[in-house]
Amino acid sequence: MKKSVTLVILIIIIVAFGASMYYLYQKNAEDPVVYETEQATTRTIIKKTVATGSILPLEEVLIKPNISGVIQEIYVIGGDYVKSGDLIAKIKVVPNLNALNDAKNAIDDAKITLEDQRRNFDRQSELFNKGVISKVDLERAQVTYDQAKQAYSAANKRYDIVQTGTTKGYGNTANTMIRATVSGMILEVPVEVGNQVIESNNFNEGTTIAAIADVNKMIFEGKVDESEVGKIKENLPLEITVGAIENKVFEAVLDYIAPKGNAENGAIQFEIKGTLKKGDTVFIRAGLSANASIILGRADSVLAIKEALVQFDQDTKKPFVEIANGDQQFERKDLVLGISDGIYVEIKSGINKEDQIKVWNAIKPEEFGG
Repeated sequence: MKKSVTLVILIIIIVAFGASMYYLYQKNAEDPVVYETEQATTRTIIKKTVATGSILPLEEVLIKPNISGVIQEIYVIGGDYVKSGDLIAKIKVVPNLNALNDAKNAIDDAKITLEDQRRNFDRQSELFNKGVISKVDLERAQVTYDQAKQAYSAANKRYDIVQTGTTKGYGNTANTMIRATVSGMILEVPVEVGNQVIESNNFNEGTTIAAIADVNKMIFEGKVDESEVGKIKENLPLEITVGAIENKVFEAVLDYIAPKGNAENGAIQFEIKGTLKKGDTVFIRAGLSANASIILGRADSVLAIKEALVQFDQDTKKPFVEIANGDQQFERKDLVLGISDGIYVEIKSGINKEDQIKVWNAIKPEEFGG
């Protein structure tokens, strides 16, 4: 029995020893690790952050009526160019019955007063002609009579205004004729003939009849995350790309960064604005979505390498690369880095364009056809 156990143990030891030797043999038979190399290149590196937003007019004016009523006619459509004072729409007044009744009663009262003052003036004139009263008394009667005529005329005008929105003598200033207050393009006309509109007053902003803007003065309005807002400042250049306009980049200048952020979807967003330098004939429609690349830094025609080639010392955290100095032999070269765009990084010193830089990911020959 003891001999059998001993024999089994010896067999196990022999098998284990054989397997170990075979493993070591296989390891020694593997091809050695081969490192590829790359060289630095000359390129322009732009460090930027991106903000999403839209293109809007610098100033958009909303045309609102100063009298309530119903749209009777509309004379413009979106896309029309208008000058200040051009006619946009006409409003038909729907009179308020109480106001109309009050205006009619005011006419009746003014008429009664006018008739009374006319009779009084006629009496005073007869008495003056007979020498009974002085000229001063006649003049007083004349003034009172003239005031009564003026009140009667005003009551009639008030009635006309309540009933129709205008009256004789007002001409182009009639409330029912809605005119452009600035020159520019009609962006939209959100009302139609027959729609009721409300006048603009202290208690109501009124119904918008048309929106007008100068489309030659456009801005980018967007938002940046709180993690990026500390990197930007006013007067930085912007490169605007509009989704609806392919292969076109518009230049702009960042001229506003909101001092306060707002929470949106769990993140704090800051509003930014940039004025477009629109020096060409491309028409940009208001409201188009756009992206703005905020240029944080730029280095033109500098020596650069891929960031993936850069290694960092574990102790000093300083950057370096390994340069080939023989067949699969490398030496360390410390670097001074410049700006990075996330893919390429500027090399200020440490290597030159001819150096072969180690790609420090190990690659086996069979993986690239060796």
